[in-house]
Amino acid sequence: MTTEIKNGRSRTYTWQDPTPTANAARQKSGAALFAAMLNGSLPAPPIADTLDFTLAEAGEGTAVFTINCSEFHYNPIGSVHGGVIATLLDSAMSCAVHTRLPAGHAYTTVEMKVNFVRPILADTGPLRCIGSVIHGGRRIATAEGKLVDAEGKLYAHGTTTCLIFSV
Repeated sequence: MTTEIKNGRSRTYTWQDPTPTANAARQKSGAALFAAMLNGSLPAPPIADTLDFTLAEAGEGTAVFTINCSEFHYNPIGSVHGGVIATLLDSAMSCAVHTRLPAGHAYTTVEMKVNFVRPILADTGPLRCIGSVIHGGRRIATAEGKLVDAEGKLYAHGTTTCLIFSV
Protein backbone atom coordinates (compact mmCIF):
# COMPACT_ATOMS: atom_id res chain seq x y z
CA MET A 1 0.00 0.00 0.00
CA THR A 2 1.39 3.38 -1.02
CA THR A 3 0.38 6.56 0.76
CA GLU A 4 0.89 9.86 -0.98
CA ILE A 5 2.07 12.69 1.26
CA LYS A 6 1.10 16.16 0.06
CA ASN A 7 3.05 19.17 1.23
CA GLY A 8 5.17 16.88 3.39
CA ARG A 9 7.96 18.13 5.58
CA SER A 10 10.90 16.18 6.87
CA ARG A 11 13.54 16.47 9.55
CA THR A 12 16.81 14.62 9.87
CA TYR A 13 19.00 14.77 12.92
CA THR A 14 21.93 12.95 14.44
CA TRP A 15 23.12 12.30 17.97
CA GLN A 16 26.24 11.02 19.62
CA ASP A 17 26.72 7.84 21.62
CA PRO A 18 25.26 8.58 25.09
CA THR A 19 27.51 6.04 26.86
CA PRO A 20 30.44 8.39 27.63
CA THR A 21 28.14 10.95 29.25
CA ALA A 22 26.24 8.29 31.23
CA ASN A 23 29.52 6.80 32.46
CA ALA A 24 30.87 10.23 33.39
CA ALA A 25 27.65 11.01 35.29
CA ARG A 26 28.47 8.16 37.66
CA GLN A 27 32.10 9.24 38.14
CA LYS A 28 32.08 13.05 38.11
CA SER A 29 30.41 15.60 40.31
CA GLY A 30 27.37 17.23 38.75
CA ALA A 31 29.29 20.50 38.37
CA ALA A 32 32.12 18.74 36.49
CA LEU A 33 29.68 16.79 34.30
CA PHE A 34 27.84 19.91 33.15
CA ALA A 35 31.10 21.81 32.63
CA ALA A 36 32.24 18.97 30.33
CA MET A 37 28.99 19.09 28.35
CA LEU A 38 29.19 22.87 28.03
CA ASN A 39 32.81 22.80 26.80
CA GLY A 40 32.01 20.00 24.32
CA SER A 41 34.22 17.29 25.81
CA LEU A 42 31.09 15.23 26.58
CA PRO A 43 28.05 15.02 24.29
CA ALA A 44 24.60 16.15 25.33
CA PRO A 45 22.08 13.36 25.91
CA PRO A 46 20.13 12.28 22.79
CA ILE A 47 16.85 13.76 24.06
CA ALA A 48 18.31 17.23 23.47
CA ASP A 49 18.89 16.39 19.80
CA THR A 50 15.52 14.68 19.47
CA LEU A 51 13.61 17.72 20.74
CA ASP A 52 16.18 20.27 19.51
CA PHE A 53 17.01 22.01 22.77
CA THR A 54 20.43 23.03 24.11
CA LEU A 55 22.14 23.27 27.48
CA ALA A 56 23.12 26.95 27.64
CA GLU A 57 24.34 27.39 31.23
CA ALA A 58 24.86 25.38 34.39
CA GLY A 59 26.06 26.54 37.78
CA GLU A 60 25.69 25.73 41.46
CA GLY A 61 22.01 24.81 41.75
CA THR A 62 20.97 26.12 38.32
CA ALA A 63 20.61 24.83 34.78
CA VAL A 64 19.39 26.74 31.73
CA PHE A 65 18.24 25.23 28.44
CA THR A 66 17.22 27.07 25.27
CA ILE A 67 14.77 26.07 22.57
CA ASN A 68 13.36 27.64 19.44
CA CYS A 69 10.14 25.70 18.87
CA SER A 70 9.19 24.51 15.40
CA GLU A 71 6.28 22.82 13.66
CA PHE A 72 7.70 19.39 14.49
CA HIS A 73 6.95 20.16 18.17
CA TYR A 74 3.23 20.64 17.40
CA ASN A 75 0.28 18.70 18.76
CA PRO A 76 -2.92 18.09 16.72
CA ILE A 77 -4.36 21.54 17.56
CA GLY A 78 -1.40 23.45 16.14
CA SER A 79 0.61 24.49 19.19
CA VAL A 80 3.70 23.09 20.89
CA HIS A 81 2.86 19.81 22.63
CA GLY A 82 2.73 19.97 26.42
CA GLY A 83 5.04 16.97 26.60
CA VAL A 84 7.81 19.00 24.94
CA ILE A 85 7.35 21.75 27.50
CA ALA A 86 7.22 19.25 30.38
CA THR A 87 10.38 17.54 29.13
CA LEU A 88 12.19 20.86 28.93
CA LEU A 89 11.11 21.82 32.46
CA ASP A 90 12.02 18.36 33.80
CA SER A 91 15.47 18.71 32.23
CA ALA A 92 16.13 22.17 33.65
CA MET A 93 14.82 21.43 37.13
CA SER A 94 16.43 18.01 37.57
CA CYS A 95 19.73 19.11 36.03
CA ALA A 96 19.78 22.02 38.49
CA VAL A 97 19.60 19.39 41.24
CA HIS A 98 22.31 17.36 39.51
CA THR A 99 24.72 20.33 39.50
CA ARG A 100 24.87 20.09 43.30
CA LEU A 101 25.57 16.36 43.54
CA PRO A 102 28.99 14.95 44.42
CA ALA A 103 30.62 12.19 42.38
CA GLY A 104 29.01 8.80 42.97
CA HIS A 105 25.51 10.22 43.42
CA ALA A 106 22.56 10.36 41.04
CA TYR A 107 18.92 11.43 41.12
CA THR A 108 15.58 10.52 39.68
CA THR A 109 12.46 12.64 39.34
CA VAL A 110 9.75 11.27 41.64
CA GLU A 111 7.18 14.03 41.17
CA MET A 112 6.70 16.97 38.84
CA LYS A 113 4.01 19.59 38.40
CA VAL A 114 3.76 21.81 35.34
CA ASN A 115 1.58 24.87 34.75
CA PHE A 116 1.05 25.90 31.13
CA VAL A 117 0.45 29.67 31.11
CA ARG A 118 0.14 30.50 27.41
CA PRO A 119 0.45 28.66 24.08
CA ILE A 120 3.78 28.34 22.31
CA LEU A 121 3.89 28.45 18.50
CA ALA A 122 6.65 28.11 15.93
CA ASP A 123 6.83 31.91 15.67
CA THR A 124 7.03 32.50 19.45
CA GLY A 125 10.79 32.89 19.19
CA PRO A 126 13.63 31.65 21.36
CA LEU A 127 12.76 30.50 24.87
CA ARG A 128 14.89 29.92 27.98
CA CYS A 129 14.02 27.29 30.54
CA ILE A 130 15.65 28.12 33.87
CA GLY A 131 15.82 25.51 36.62
CA SER A 132 16.78 26.44 40.19
CA VAL A 133 17.16 24.32 43.31
CA ILE A 134 14.80 25.27 46.13
CA HIS A 135 16.01 22.67 48.64
CA GLY A 136 18.93 20.27 48.37
CA GLY A 137 18.93 17.62 51.06
CA ARG A 138 20.86 14.36 51.34
CA ARG A 139 17.96 12.21 50.04
CA ILE A 140 15.39 14.65 48.64
CA ALA A 141 15.83 17.80 46.56
CA THR A 142 13.21 20.16 45.17
CA ALA A 143 13.55 22.62 42.32
CA GLU A 144 11.49 25.06 40.30
CA GLY A 145 11.57 25.96 36.64
CA LYS A 146 10.37 28.80 34.44
CA LEU A 147 10.04 28.90 30.66
CA VAL A 148 10.36 32.50 29.44
CA ASP A 149 10.94 34.44 26.24
CA ALA A 150 13.62 37.08 25.62
CA GLU A 151 11.50 39.78 27.31
CA GLY A 152 10.86 37.59 30.37
CA LYS A 153 7.26 36.74 29.49
CA LEU A 154 6.28 33.49 31.25
CA TYR A 155 4.98 30.57 29.14
CA ALA A 156 5.14 27.73 31.68
CA HIS A 157 6.48 26.96 35.12
CA GLY A 158 6.82 23.95 37.35
CA THR A 159 8.26 22.26 40.39
CA THR A 160 9.90 18.90 40.94
CA THR A 161 10.94 16.54 43.70
CA CYS A 162 14.01 14.40 43.07
CA LEU A 163 15.25 11.38 45.01
CA ILE A 164 19.03 11.37 45.52
CA PHE A 165 20.90 8.09 45.79
CA SER A 166 24.39 6.57 45.56
CA VAL A 167 25.49 4.82 42.37
